[in-house]
Amino acid sequence: MQLSIVVPCYNEAENIPLILTRFSDVIVRDDVEVVLVDNGSTDNTPSILNELLKDYSFARTIRVDVNQGYGYGIVCGLKVCQGEFIGWTHADMQTDPADLIKALDIIESNGSSANLYIKGNRKGRALFDQFFTSGMSLFETLYLGEKLYDINAQPNVFSRKFFETWQNPPKDFALDLYALYMARKENLQIERFDVLFPERLHGESHWNNGSIKAKWKFIKRTLDFSKKLKKAGIC
Repeated sequence: MQLSIVVPCYNEAENIPLILTRFSDVIVRDDVEVVLVDNGSTDNTPSILNELLKDYSFARTIRVDVNQGYGYGIVCGLKVCQGEFIGWTHADMQTDPADLIKALDIIESNGSSANLYIKGNRKGRALFDQFFTSGMSLFETLYLGEKLYDINAQPNVFSRKFFETWQNPPKDFALDLYALYMARKENLQIERFDVLFPERLHGESHWNNGSIKAKWKFIKRTLDFSKKLKKAGIC
């Protein structure tokens, strides 16, 4: 298996049929797999997955019985991936599954080096969201001493060997920061490529509903984790 992609699904019943259809459209080789993590969903996500996956040979699922956070679900999925390169993207259809094939093309055009870290660079976002991202990127860059920007862009793709170096990754949305920061510290070759980031088709974001309150909660969690990184001496 060349590429394994984790898709965390928490109450994404409406989007799952769409994302599976889109993956089916773009996966034209048999060495790519998709691992959909039912991250403790309380809607009918489990039944939708069980009903649909029999029609998609490239996809399988695992279940996290109790939701412990976005990052926890992704890490559970990464642990069962079979690919030489692994990573994740979202289930909300704001990130196009075709971006994973672009990431794989970049990997293979660079000799499938284990030193690669592939990450999206979001385009087409609202001005306020761009301003928010720029502010967080500047803070993290100055505070942690590594060039970090558009930290939450998708997808994230890297070698299994890099994943095996991780120690105590965060269970929440700070996972994106942790992975990019560790890639910088390990001196990986980080390749960014432009990805479109449209509005969600169904459901509501579980962290970013557009309110100032939601943004502040995200900032606080990110700052708390940044302090932990510094305290742990990883910096």
